[in-house]
Amino acid sequence: MTSGSAPTPARPSRRAVVIGGGLTGMLMAQALSTVVDVVVLERDTLPERPEPRKGLPQAKHSHLLWSGGAEAMESVLAGTVKSLDAAGARRIPLTNGMVAFSPRGWFQRWPESHYVITCSRDLLDWVIRSRVLANEHVELRQGITVTGLQGTKTAVTGVKVAAGTGDEEILQADLVVDASGRGSRTPQWLAELGVPEPATREVDSGLVYASRFHQAPPGLPASWPIINVQANPRAAGPGQAGVILPIEDGRWLVTLSGTRGGEPTGDPDDFQRFALDLRHPIVGELLGKATPLGPVHVTRMTANRRHFYEKAVMPRGYVVLGDALAAYNPTYGQGMSVAAQSAVTLREVIRRRGWAAPDLAARIQKAVVPHVNVAWTFATGADVFYEGATDAGPTLAERLAARFVDRLTYTATGSGRVARAVTDVVTLKAGPATFARPSNVVAALRGPLQPAPTKPPLTDEERQAVDYA
Repeated sequence: MTSGSAPTPARPSRRAVVIGGGLTGMLMAQALSTVVDVVVLERDTLPERPEPRKGLPQAKHSHLLWSGGAEAMESVLAGTVKSLDAAGARRIPLTNGMVAFSPRGWFQRWPESHYVITCSRDLLDWVIRSRVLANEHVELRQGITVTGLQGTKTAVTGVKVAAGTGDEEILQADLVVDASGRGSRTPQWLAELGVPEPATREVDSGLVYASRFHQAPPGLPASWPIINVQANPRAAGPGQAGVILPIEDGRWLVTLSGTRGGEPTGDPDDFQRFALDLRHPIVGELLGKATPLGPVHVTRMTANRRHFYEKAVMPRGYVVLGDALAAYNPTYGQGMSVAAQSAVTLREVIRRRGWAAPDLAARIQKAVVPHVNVAWTFATGADVFYEGATDAGPTLAERLAARFVDRLTYTATGSGRVARAVTDVVTLKAGPATFARPSNVVAALRGPLQPAPTKPPLTDEERQAVDYA
């Protein structure tokens, strides 16, 4: 402090506890740190470099940070995009940076209107974690297991924790945020306090993911695109898909997926065969020009599962966010972006309502619902059509909505304006209500203005780089 300057006002003694030190937890901690000191509780020991962590097996699969999520991260943690770029992440323009085969054909590659950031999940988490933990108002406690909530069914006042010794202690907090992911124990903890179980919904297509890192072929143009063959959920049989994601260090992260009866396996010898048998063989054909790096990683934790905590009578001082609130089929890559947008919303609700507001937690829980709704609609709108995904199958409303979205997708293959509207929603820059705008409805009725490409729309430079006919 320079001579004569006023001292920085001391913060009131208050604390927030965030359960989970993953990406969601770190973003929530950063958002909370603007008004309160934050303790992040993590049961694992987190790596000090971009390396795998025990509690995040899905990190080995493809992850996408859409522009809507990247801009939200930038709002919460300024400089994030620049840090990711410096660490080797790729910024890929949309839609000209994607070669995508939709259920209605190949998309044209329209001029840039949005973007997506691609890198390994290990790198992304490490960049976010390093930057958040440089904040003096955020403390990380590792090797800590949360065993329950402290308080009553009307108010949570802290958490019960156990360290490696097994001794339990109470950590008091003014606000507790569960950001512990798919394995959240909130339903059990609330039951222990006497809180009725909130409504839940699950849509499980039985999707299995298999991913493998590859060294990309030498001599690729710096602008090499994402290659994506999508499943068709309304065709007969299982839905199968594949994506080649350019990431840091000149690598490709290749993820294959299939629903019940058409799942990929962990057999390295079967990986390319599966890709060749997709609706179009381009992913498998390009794999033949790359070098595999390591084993095939398989996961089956892909069900869409949503807890309607915003409709329950929740105790004061407790909020559930991220995958602990709603987990999505990772095909659409929207979970990280929803978490980032939820962090922005949490910060804005605190600024608007004030830290001392008795209904602060409830306001936050309700305020994030629009972000959740967008991703949930996209993820379940397709998955619900697979056999066994739900007990009763798709509702009439879901069938009508799917038919309209299918028509929009078809129109987007040959209409730049409609393609931009679809990308607005996919990248979480806008909600599904965008689809119902009169101009989009009229465009959908009219159909595409140009015919869809009849073959993968690679540029001449891209074809020559991989000798693709």
